[in-house]
Amino acid sequence: MPVSVHIRDSIVIPGAELHWRFSRSSGPGGQGVNTTDSRVELSFDLAGSEVIPPPLKARALERLAGRLNNGVITIAASEFRSQLRNREAAAARLADLLRNATAPPARARRPTKPSRAQIERRLTTKHRRAELKRRRRSPEI
Repeated sequence: MPVSVHIRDSIVIPGAELHWRFSRSSGPGGQGVNTTDSRVELSFDLAGSEVIPPPLKARALERLAGRLNNGVITIAASEFRSQLRNREAAAARLADLLRNATAPPARARRPTKPSRAQIERRLTTKHRRAELKRRRRSPEI
């Protein structure tokens, strides 16, 4: 069982801040699917966490606003037959989600415009193509 979730080298969410729930999973498992609680739900209180630094927490709260419920993010995993593998999958998914949500924003694109020569090439190509299509037409009588 993952006791903690590693987001970055400097940020590790301790197991005390993670809340696990288990339930019966649908899907493969044969007769055992009705008896084992292999589905895993991992909840993490992002808004109340003391581990994530305030600037990263603000960025993550903004980016994950649609997935949060009262500041808590919940991840469900039921793709594996064993509870342990579903726990590992949920922890990995949470780490990946938080890693992407706390990543620095991409550099802004510097606006550019096409060069005069590029515009000229595009227009001459358009004119050639239009002329070719015009010549294919049957003459109107």
